[in-house]
Amino acid sequence: MLAVFFLALGLSMDALALALANALSLRPFRPVYALWMALYFGAFQALIPLLGALLAGTVSARLEALGPFLSFFLLSYVGGRMLCDALDGAETPAMARLSHRRLLLLALASSLDALAVGVTFAFRPDLALLRACALIGLVTFAVCLLAALLAGRLAALPGKRPGVLGGGVLLALGLRLLLEGLSAT
Repeated sequence: MLAVFFLALGLSMDALALALANALSLRPFRPVYALWMALYFGAFQALIPLLGALLAGTVSARLEALGPFLSFFLLSYVGGRMLCDALDGAETPAMARLSHRRLLLLALASSLDALAVGVTFAFRPDLALLRACALIGLVTFAVCLLAALLAGRLAALPGKRPGVLGGGVLLALGLRLLLEGLSAT
């Protein structure tokens, strides 16, 4: 299980970056936002590997190949909007910017690489699949909760900097996933 723990830390890094970016752009920041982000990201990081294990050998290979491109488009869309809002100076209510729809898109985008992990889990009969997926979800939850709470303190910075930084992080993460997808093909 120690190997799964380190795998969970690695898988949670994309979600961590998204939690940081969102927390930086929310004004006013409330701790409940960190909880929502951690719940979404943790749940998707737990469920997507399980789905990958269940779909191993069927449609998962096709989804795996499209994953980096889907993630790029989802992250670019959300990051671009965040960046435009910050540069336009548009002040929208925090919950309108942290909607469940947005969290759903971001959680899906950040967990698509976990599909490949789930496929590998299917070929490890010695692995307790449900325990491994639960550990991945719990680690992601904890990492995202702590990161969002810490970044929420920085969200009080004056001006456009937090929103620009948050949008830039999302765009950079999307670009990194796109480049990884292109190099794999």
